[in-house]
Amino acid sequence: MASVMGLLEERETAARAAVEELQAEADRELAELGVAEAVLERRVIARVELAEALAAGDDAADPPRLEVQVPAPPAHVDKVSVAGATVVRRREGMTVEALAPEYRRIDELLQAGPGDGEGVSAKELAARLGLELVPAKIEGVRSRAKRLVEREWLRASPSGRFMPRASIAPAAWS
Repeated sequence: MASVMGLLEERETAARAAVEELQAEADRELAELGVAEAVLERRVIARVELAEALAAGDDAADPPRLEVQVPAPPAHVDKVSVAGATVVRRREGMTVEALAPEYRRIDELLQAGPGDGEGVSAKELAARLGLELVPAKIEGVRSRAKRLVEREWLRASPSGRFMPRASIAPAAWS
């Protein structure tokens, strides 16, 4: 007879595998969505340019007017990262736009911060975010930054300081 702890560990392992599989599938879908959105944007621009060229007709001798036409919004509603959303694993070609706003702010602060190579503590990040420096807020920032490290958006030093991913040379830090 298997122990209760062993049974629970097996169920946890199965659940973890299912989550990782679904996360990988979601990452693939997000990548496909990005490509499809880029194609849509190019086609909308092409249609607007063609419409302007056809409307100009024989008035080609006149200098072009600088009119900005806003294309009609697409028929579907774009999915935008929202607060509390899952952090996707960083893949080649992904931008910070794939992150929810609170994670994007952390990444942008670290990217724009001083490049001293030592990194930034969770407390310093909380201060830069304009949060009250109480343990609950600092730990919330630390948790988000660690999640960004786990998903390969950021790097962490052994001392627990956070840095932009590209600014660290030693591969042993994680």
